[in-house]
Amino acid sequence: MSTEFTLQSGGYRAVITARAAALRVLQFQGRDLVVPFPEGGPIPDYRGIIAAPWPNRIADGAYRFDGTVHHLPVNEPDRGTSLHGLAFPLDWELKESDGGSLTLTCTVGPTPGYLFVLELSARYVVDDAGLHTRLTALNVADAPAPYGVCPHPYLVAGSSPLDQWVLDFAADSFLEVTPDRLLPVRVVGVEGHAFDFRTPRAIGTTEIDHAFTGTGFDGGLARLSLRDPAGTGVGMSWDESCPWLQIHTADKPEPLPNRLGLAVEPMTCPPDAFNSGTDLIRLEPGAEHTAAWSIYAL
Repeated sequence: MSTEFTLQSGGYRAVITARAAALRVLQFQGRDLVVPFPEGGPIPDYRGIIAAPWPNRIADGAYRFDGTVHHLPVNEPDRGTSLHGLAFPLDWELKESDGGSLTLTCTVGPTPGYLFVLELSARYVVDDAGLHTRLTALNVADAPAPYGVCPHPYLVAGSSPLDQWVLDFAADSFLEVTPDRLLPVRVVGVEGHAFDFRTPRAIGTTEIDHAFTGTGFDGGLARLSLRDPAGTGVGMSWDESCPWLQIHTADKPEPLPNRLGLAVEPMTCPPDAFNSGTDLIRLEPGAEHTAAWSIYAL
């Protein structure tokens, strides 16, 4: 059985696993706010993990950084990509905890394809306003490192099917991707497109597995809301460290469970940023980077 930690406050209950520092359960007054996964087993579909030192995909597992070509293991063989970083298979270590907060740490690298060394620290806090996460990366090596991060929760608005959930987030553009490998093509405006959720509306049968950008930050935070027609809902906010947002409607072919929740992933950079360089963080020796996000009941 894997190690896990429970945080409770203000009607919220969060369960975090040492493996991947993953959010296994988040409930408000007994209602699921994320798609959970069973205790002690594998983590399906990257639910609740922290994807670092890159979010999403790197094409062919290959990239060039400071003149050197690196080759990562390909862990998404059907698309020929390296997916969701290197931190998710690791068992993170407990640094500190109390009833309402928890800090887990891990070291990423050096490893084939990523010869850099980062110390990651994930701090989780539960209070009356929800679950708050702050992820800090510190470069402890003597060379600059490429870096990006995102969380990977699947949000649950309520008991109605996902198609009926009403989605609201203010991104004005999305990243068009290739249909076979989901690799970047170009940034496209959402105006007149099925991906325009700047006015709240039901998701319907729309299938989404795309990154969005051009999100407004009000008071330093961007926000997304997801509401069930029965009256319940869930919200997520994130800070300006994450100018990109991956949305995925969790579409699965039969007989797999289909559209169980909406993956909402605030990202510091878009897919394949290790190759494009778009919003890629260059973490200098001794430097650190922090990203923060929250999930809460509506």
